[in-house]
Amino acid sequence: MSDVTFYRDNKLPFLEAKRCLKSDFAYQKHFHEEYSIGLIDKGETNAWCDGTLHRVEAGRMISFPPMMLHACHPDAGVEWSYKMLFIKTEWLQGLKQQELDQLHVPFLLGEGKNKACRKHINRTMEAFTGSCSPLEIESALIELVHVLISQNASDLEHESRRGNQDHKYAKLIKEYLHEHYTERITMNELENVSGISRFHLIRLYKRWNHLPPHAYQNLLRINHAKTELMKQRPIAEIAVEAGFYDQSHFARTFGRIVGITPQKYALSM
Repeated sequence: MSDVTFYRDNKLPFLEAKRCLKSDFAYQKHFHEEYSIGLIDKGETNAWCDGTLHRVEAGRMISFPPMMLHACHPDAGVEWSYKMLFIKTEWLQGLKQQELDQLHVPFLLGEGKNKACRKHINRTMEAFTGSCSPLEIESALIELVHVLISQNASDLEHESRRGNQDHKYAKLIKEYLHEHYTERITMNELENVSGISRFHLIRLYKRWNHLPPHAYQNLLRINHAKTELMKQRPIAEIAVEAGFYDQSHFARTFGRIVGITPQKYALSM
């Protein structure tokens, strides 16, 4: 991996990710057209933002609204690394204005929210850099945004189910997943199918099915693969047919769900 690496997916044109391991690089004053949010993994930096200097230590998150002038100067001689997500503003338009306002302040998150968001930005980066499906990447990103805009980071853990209308939307999404689980489904497709904002459909689907759509899709794929492995078909062929990016991605997902490798499962007949 180079000192500075960018990640993109043509199925997710609204998102770009960056990983920096370059300890001796200081950023001069600049701005991004996108909403940007980052996590310091190692070291410390002085972050100048809109006329104010912030001290950002390892494990802390910092965000910059679009067009906000900022600069970063890591401590000299100290190993420094960070990850950053750049989110185009048009993708965020499904949020209410009050929720959008929450993304603009503060630049540094409080302790409780920082801990919750750190988990979600790491999950998003792992999905983005690990050849996961567009649906899984965007689902992780949406969950990060949910925590960012929540007044209380625990709010998302205690939502009650709503009425039949919400169940109808969840049912539409579920039916679509069953019909297209081998395909690289995007959040845009689920938004069109259900007729509700992607920022709400993830939480709604989890309320009724206890899993986000991408995880439910993976269960459908693995169940299909188990049936085909019983027929002693080539594992690589089954992986592609089930919709996995490659055989290693298939093996990792299979192992997490089934508990053994596809090969051991096939040989256990």
